[in-house]
Amino acid sequence: MQEVEQWLAKLGMSEYAERFAEDRIDFTVLPDLTDHDLKDIGVVLGDRRKILRAIARLPRLRQWFWIPSHRPRSRLQRYRVYRSRLSRTSGGM
Repeated sequence: MQEVEQWLAKLGMSEYAERFAEDRIDFTVLPDLTDHDLKDIGVVLGDRRKILRAIARLPRLRQWFWIPSHRPRSRLQRYRVYRSRLSRTSGGM
């Protein structure tokens, strides 16, 4: 949850870090937050709007998984992507 604390600090809203931690709000939960949720944990209206806009700008899967920016066209390219993913998950061959 330290990542959320850093993210809030970048938004200039580090005063909410403890509230987010108390409610176990991490990056997997952020996309599900609503205005009502933020209000329930004591975030004021203007800051709720800023947080919701910042959440909407968060990259979805790219921050958690390595996803190539393009689809490999040839078998060789697909194989290279497969090998690179395999080596990242198994720590090499």
